[in-house]
Amino acid sequence: MTLHIKATVERWPVDGHFTIARGAKTCVDLLVVAVSDGTHIGHGEGTAIYYGGETAETCLGQVERVTDELAGHPAPIARVILQSILQPGAARNALDCALWDLEAAQAGTALWEMIGMPLPPVSLQTAFTISLGTSDAMHADAQAAAANGYGLLKLKLNGEADRDRVAAVRAGAPNVQIIVDANESWGGIDIAAAAEFLKSLGVAMIEQPLPAGQDAALAHIASPLPIFADESCHIAADVPRLRGLYQGVNIKLDKAGGLTEALALSKAAQSAKMDVMVGCMLSTSLAIQPAFLVAQTASWVDLDGPALLQNDRPGGFRFANGCLSPA
Repeated sequence: MTLHIKATVERWPVDGHFTIARGAKTCVDLLVVAVSDGTHIGHGEGTAIYYGGETAETCLGQVERVTDELAGHPAPIARVILQSILQPGAARNALDCALWDLEAAQAGTALWEMIGMPLPPVSLQTAFTISLGTSDAMHADAQAAAANGYGLLKLKLNGEADRDRVAAVRAGAPNVQIIVDANESWGGIDIAAAAEFLKSLGVAMIEQPLPAGQDAALAHIASPLPIFADESCHIAADVPRLRGLYQGVNIKLDKAGGLTEALALSKAAQSAKMDVMVGCMLSTSLAIQPAFLVAQTASWVDLDGPALLQNDRPGGFRFANGCLSPA
């Protein structure tokens, strides 16, 4: 059996803008991989981890370099080989998910059954991201999101006037749950004091306050809110050094390098008694399909990538009343 692997880059426009501490985006370039055995076909999608130096083009090159090595093997074996010949990242994610999808198609079964889930996936509440902006802009965005039925908002912060931003969001959406993502920008901030203030506004969790590599400083910070690792946690092997510093980890398939490693990371975090959040990059529903399965056992779900784009793929997930549901 010969596998035929095709990879392309697609550009998708963002709905308005998407702004975090590291910059703004008006579109996102997605790596799309199709793997076929001549009868069945599997698809996967990856978004470059740009803070790690990836681009869609470099990821495309990674896929093209390993195509010949994988082509002569059945999908399950190709997936095992893939883990050792490509580093974690968007390229491996797109390939890994395409191989899982192909394997499920070949077996005539659903992917959730293929990965050993006892029951089919159910609808989940998802966070909706409020981009970094002025207090007035974030107030208006939060008000609109709450009016659209979102009961959980994730605020992008940058270490400057963050208290004003969160207070403005709370005023605009008084009844929602709020979590905040600093994207490594709080290196010069009294995190314990900031967390105390945020807790008074009903914030439930803080994501990645310090730059990756400075995690040890959290051992000396008594935060009244749980802190989750994002940029500091990519794969299962990261969990032991983060235990005791963070209360949870944010699993993203692009960081982990695919569904295979994401499942291992979820298991490692749960074994370490750490909470799990499943997040995503800007993406279409193609990338969300495998992440949605990992999210079934997560404490927090942040899979709003398709909702932040102008359009999604046909037959994509439904976003209604703050929940994410398969079409």
